[in-house]
Amino acid sequence: MGCGNILRANDSEIAERTPNLARDPKGAYNRFLLFVAGLGGLLYGVDVGIIAGALPYLEATSGLNASQLSIVVAAVLLGSVISTLFAGALADWIGRRLLMTVSGVLFVISIPVIALAHGYEPLVLGRLLQGISAGLIGVVVPLYLAECLSASSRGKGTGIFQWLLTLGIVAAAIVGMYFSIRVEQVAKLGDAARLFVFKDTAWRSIFWVSLPPGVLFVIGSVMVAESPRWLFRRGRRDAAFAALLRSRSKDQAALELEEMEQAASAEKAQNSAGTKIKESLLRRKYVIPFVLACVILACNQATGINSIIGYNANILIQSGLSDLQAHWGYVLFTIINFLTTIGGVVLVDRKGRKFLLSLGTAGIIASLLCTAFLFRGTEKLRVDARSTIQSMIGTDQKLALLYDKSTANTLLASTGDAGPGKFIAVSNRPTSLVIIYSCGDFRGASQAVRSDDVGAKPIEVTRAACLPANKVVAFFSNPFGDLSAARESPLKIDNALITPVPDTGNGMLVAITLFIFMAFYAVGPGVCVWLALSELMPTRIRSNGMSIALLLNQAVSTGIAAVFLPTVGKYGYSTMFFGFAGCTVIYFITAAFFLPETKGKTLEEIEAHFEGRPAGTPITLSS
Repeated sequence: MGCGNILRANDSEIAERTPNLARDPKGAYNRFLLFVAGLGGLLYGVDVGIIAGALPYLEATSGLNASQLSIVVAAVLLGSVISTLFAGALADWIGRRLLMTVSGVLFVISIPVIALAHGYEPLVLGRLLQGISAGLIGVVVPLYLAECLSASSRGKGTGIFQWLLTLGIVAAAIVGMYFSIRVEQVAKLGDAARLFVFKDTAWRSIFWVSLPPGVLFVIGSVMVAESPRWLFRRGRRDAAFAALLRSRSKDQAALELEEMEQAASAEKAQNSAGTKIKESLLRRKYVIPFVLACVILACNQATGINSIIGYNANILIQSGLSDLQAHWGYVLFTIINFLTTIGGVVLVDRKGRKFLLSLGTAGIIASLLCTAFLFRGTEKLRVDARSTIQSMIGTDQKLALLYDKSTANTLLASTGDAGPGKFIAVSNRPTSLVIIYSCGDFRGASQAVRSDDVGAKPIEVTRAACLPANKVVAFFSNPFGDLSAARESPLKIDNALITPVPDTGNGMLVAITLFIFMAFYAVGPGVCVWLALSELMPTRIRSNGMSIALLLNQAVSTGIAAVFLPTVGKYGYSTMFFGFAGCTVIYFITAAFFLPETKGKTLEEIEAHFEGRPAGTPITLSS
């Protein structure tokens, strides 16, 4: 018995068949849906960026040691990894809308837990809740948008999620800068007690500021409709149709529901005895898009985006800019991210995902190579004073070293591996010192300190800063490390690298290359990565497939974060940027030659493409 053909139901043909409805009949609801989803992106961005502004004041007033502070910072990542692993299954179990509400509630709860904390445990708990919220949001919001928006607006809608995500990072940076200026003003009064109180208030206030968007997201998620595709797969056809009617006209909703029904019928028929095709997750229609999504998500992190954002001020300081110039450079960096994302949102449904990803990754490769060569010019002059620093380690296995011009000259004079020419080139200009140290299988790295920074604190090297606090943290630091043996190992200085600091002109050039990097990332991968994650996955595996791909994304991010400072300390920023550029070449090849264009296609058409059937090809179903 013939069952007809899979309908061609993209928005352009719907408009032709229903010309009186070509204009959006449900514009107000669709704008509200995008606003709610955008708030999810805003919360995700706040989760990523808020700790950078709060950390200096938390460190100054909380009494936590370096190991505890690192766990407070990393707790978001741990929570995100845990929740990402289960987000897809939860989205299938309780629904997309309810999971959005749950993620918003967790974020709202986390704010008072952190802001009212007076101790280590509540801080870790609050940051874990923020991480769990971020992991859920990162899966469920793009998933919800992909299943609810029409084909012509899906790119713009998911782009708005990324746009407001960047706004969250910008907002966190601006709030951090505001309190930085206020702290500087209070510091000029010379009242240490008052400065301590203000710093304590500052980090708590930074977290309180992020509460209102979380409350709005919870309220909004309650008011939007459930995903029609989730409802349809749960056998609730009438509810799915009602959900479609929230954002589409009656005719448009009927056409899209009919397409879902016939796609489901085709899937069912292909598993019948007549076709002899088993419903296996190893079929081409599942494996190819899943692998593509995983490669794109992994390469997206391998561009170095998170590390470049997280260590932006440090990178700019080491490139030759002053501390104040570097922090203003970071604010400008986040603003460029926000503004160029607007361009990506505008272009993604016009030029397509493939074009923007190819353009963006090509620009990223060029900008990363330029940054690497700029750092290479001075890093080739660095010298290693590890033997001298090792001799300074006391019996208590600790070192506190004030690095100024005098100390720099003393250390330089003690290095026997530097030739006379290199010694003169290094000693006649400001330098920076980075100490890489280890206890057994676990390594640590100091912040880079410049010899011309009169306000710099002494470099502190301790076993506590190197050793993970427990086996869970140890696993994320080094999955193959032996924590018990490391606790018995002596503190070892692996490298103490002295590098000449470039001039301000070099710093300006590095800042420009990083701004270009951010612009190309924002207009390409920044917008398209969420689309690739949600569009490529077939309906049956979309939620769990997105969870696995995003988990891989976070695993790569964790790996890069673990090796970034030690690699930079030992081999320099140039090596790290060359590595990022090499990984982005793989990203470019994948986008330019293997990724299909999904612009203007319904999710069912994309699924048909990966099944090996050209879009629009009739399928005859038989029993």
